[in-house]
Amino acid sequence: MTLKGFMLSALTRLLRPLSRAVVALGLGLCLLLTACSGDAEARLSGDYVEDTVAVSRTLLTVIDLPQDDPTHAEAEADARALINDYMSRYRPQPRVNGLSSFTTMQTALNSLAGHYASYANRPLPEALHDRIAKELNKAEKSVVRGS
Repeated sequence: MTLKGFMLSALTRLLRPLSRAVVALGLGLCLLLTACSGDAEARLSGDYVEDTVAVSRTLLTVIDLPQDDPTHAEAEADARALINDYMSRYRPQPRVNGLSSFTTMQTALNSLAGHYASYANRPLPEALHDRIAKELNKAEKSVVRGS
């Protein structure tokens, strides 16, 4: 074996583990960036008052959509995701989950999510619609007031 062949062989043995490490690092970085760029972060600001008002207004718009509206299915799916994102962000926070605005909001969100889970293809009954709208408005007023 010549010196040139020996050097090439040694270089190949050194670069193989290095290339594997670079690929592993790249994949890990892609997974990390993908996990950190969730849609929830785009929809929720992290400010409880702003998020509660925004979620309340969004859900009021969704529940007012007629069942035969072409965007209803997509709006309902977005509403379900928004409910999950909101509850998963604020339920574990003790400074928030004791507020009356949060418990009112939680009641409205649980009612709406329960309807979507149990009766996905049925329109929202008028009595439930009215109760959810009332609770969302009450939660919005309460959070703006500071409780």
